[in-house]
Parts: sequence; structure tokens; C-alpha cells
Amino acid sequence: MSRSADFLVVGAGIIGLSIARELKRRHPDQSVLVLEKEDRLGRHSSGRNSGVLHSGLYYAPGSLKARLCRQGAAELARFHEQHGLPLRRCGKLLVPTHPERAEAMTVLEERAWQNGVQVERLDEGELRRLEPETRSATGEALWVPETAVGTPAAVLPALLGEVEALGATLQRGAELRNVDVARRQAILSSGERLSFGLAINAAGLQADRVAHRFGVGTRYALLPFKGLYWRLDPASGIHLNHLVYPVPELGILYLGVHTTTASDGTVYLGPTAVPAWGRENYRGLAGIDPRELPRIAGQLISMGWRDTDGFRQQAWQEGRRCFKPWFFEAARQLLPRLRPEHLQPAAKVGLHPRLYDRERGRLVKDFVLEEGRHSLHILGATSPAWTSAFPFARHVCDWLAASSSPVSASPSPEPIEGLSA
Repeated sequence: MSRSADFLVVGAGIIGLSIARELKRRHPDQSVLVLEKEDRLGRHSSGRNSGVLHSGLYYAPGSLKARLCRQGAAELARFHEQHGLPLRRCGKLLVPTHPERAEAMTVLEERAWQNGVQVERLDEGELRRLEPETRSATGEALWVPETAVGTPAAVLPALLGEVEALGATLQRGAELRNVDVARRQAILSSGERLSFGLAINAAGLQADRVAHRFGVGTRYALLPFKGLYWRLDPASGIHLNHLVYPVPELGILYLGVHTTTASDGTVYLGPTAVPAWGRENYRGLAGIDPRELPRIAGQLISMGWRDTDGFRQQAWQEGRRCFKPWFFEAARQLLPRLRPEHLQPAAKVGLHPRLYDRERGRLVKDFVLEEGRHSLHILGATSPAWTSAFPFARHVCDWLAASSSPVSASPSPEPIEGLSA
């Protein structure tokens, strides 16, 4: 049976569900339908991320990420507590692994204060008392007490419960195949046609493809990077009290190998940031789309040729970490007592959906919103999208309310055969 909706949200990750919830709060009398191409929640980014509720320390002051991250962390922590979900309030230590990272540590400290993030500089004795297992190449470290670790797999069903209680509907196994923008029709892979007033694209790893079907955001394409982890053997004798991150190199887009203690106590080390050969290429050859291989390879070669954002150094550094000896080398810089046998294979793997700007030949560092005819598209929703989801949903709805060319959220007035009004 064909249906219609005032608001059609594409993607049931944490961003899509948060937007659906906010839409129903603001427009209780209008219908909201969420499409999810998978048969269950959390199969991709929202269910595979580290679960870290980031503090907002890293992001450029004034950026959308900086403005939303700190508030989002507080709201997501409250959501965990209200729903009785596991939450680990452990704080984070940033440790320089090389003496030349002292300058970067100062930059991060200043950026933290600009972004309203609580941070404290520790001397060697204070660091040793907080985390005896790590070391600092400069004798100092940064302490970020607000950082916590949540449980992504538990958040999504709890959030869906709130969304459905407000009256929104989720349709699983509903992959968007095509769009008739003029008639406001979404055509699913099943052949079903849906009429909509306004479509909001929160499709994550598929967001650029969805946007292109609306004729929007054609300058952008998703460039996937794979995040592989190792698990710390509980018998290693290494006990961590907090998250431990290296102070990153200035200008490098990724944070480096770090520790994450999950809500169940499991300690992971990682992730890597190596190119993936498909949007859902988690393991081996699975998830590789031969049609996209030339595009991905071409964009990587372009970035290497231009050396944008220190890409050559990053590619060399991260590429080696696919192999255990080089991964171990990076991890041991944080944990001197670590031995190769302490690293155990982990099933945990994620993808960083980085947005590539074809016109500028570089990766985009902030969230991107692109408005189209009868549609709004969320592109580049990588970290800290998980942390920022709740205030980000309000930002999206504020954007819609303030749009210079508002789109009526009512079903298409054009008669469409087989669709109810």
C-alpha cells in the first residue's frame, strides 16, 4: 500500500532518529516517516562507533562541531541516565608521545577554553597518580574530566521508542532507489512510491548518493576510511582508569591510536584510518562496489598528489598500522608495558564517512547542510555526529524554520495515481 508523509527522513541512525523526534515535538499534527534500508538498527556508523561522548576539545572555535559537541555530550549522557543505559564517566587524558607535540598540546588547551571545555594541565607526578600505565614525552598531559563512554547499541532502540511514542513511523528494509523531485515522490527498491512534503537526508554512509538523486551536493562525494581495533587482553596486567589519547599532530585529520574502555569494561586500542574500498567494506572484499573503485582511487591519488592536510604522511603512517607490528609500535607509545601478545583480534570495526570536496580537492572538516528543492541534506556527518546528535537535530529544524525559501510540509498537491492524499 502506498503512503504519504509530511516529513520523510532517510536514515534511522542517531541523526535521523533525533531529527524525527524533534520534528514531532515541533509539529505534532504532521506525519513523520523514517526510512531505514537495513532490517535492524545500528548496522553502520551509529551502531559501530566507539561510544565516546566527546567534549568538543578538538574542533575549531566557531565551527558547527565546536558549538554542538559539548552540549550534545551533556544531553546524551542524561539520555543514558534517564533510560538506565550503561554510561562510563571516566574522563580522558591527552598525552604527548613525542617532545615536539608540546606546541600542539598548548593549542588544544587554548582551543578547549575557547570552546567552553573544562581542561587541566597535569605535571608528571599528577599524571602518574591518575594513570600509572601511560607516559608523557614532555612530562605533562591534559586532563579532560567531562569525557564519558556510552553504549551506542542501546541508545538507538531507546531513542526509537521515544520517536514512535510521539507518533512517527519507522519503515525498515526501505532503500531509496530514486526520487521524482517535482512530484515529491520517493521510489523505494521494492517499487513502492511514497509522496512527501519535505525530505531530510540523514543517510550517513549513503548521504551523498541520496543527495545526488535530488540533484543536490554534486560537488561532494563520500570517501570512506576504515577504523580497525585490537582488544587488550584482560590477562595483560595493564589496568586503565581513563581513556588515553595521544596529543595529535597539528594539521592531521585523525587522532591517532588511542584507548577506549567500553561500558562493559573491555579495553580497545585503535582505530586505524585507512582507505576503505567501499562504503560498507568492513571486512575483506565484502561491501566493495566495483563501480566506485575508480572514483575512490582517483580521489585518493588526487589528495596524495596535492598533499592536502598532510595526506602523504597520514597515508604512510596509517597504512602501516593495518599490520600488527606497526599498530603495536603506535600503541606502545601510550602504554610502555604493552607487549605484542597483549593485543587480541577484535570484531569491532567502523567506517569514517569523510566528505570529499571535488572542487577543492580536499576533505571537509565540518558538518555540511545542503538545501534542495523540497529537501535538506546532511553531508559529512562524521565524528562527533554521535555526540552532537540531539542539538544537531534542533539546528536542522531551526534551519528549516528560518529557510529563505521554506518548503511546505504537506503532501504534493499534484494528483498521483495510487497514493492517498
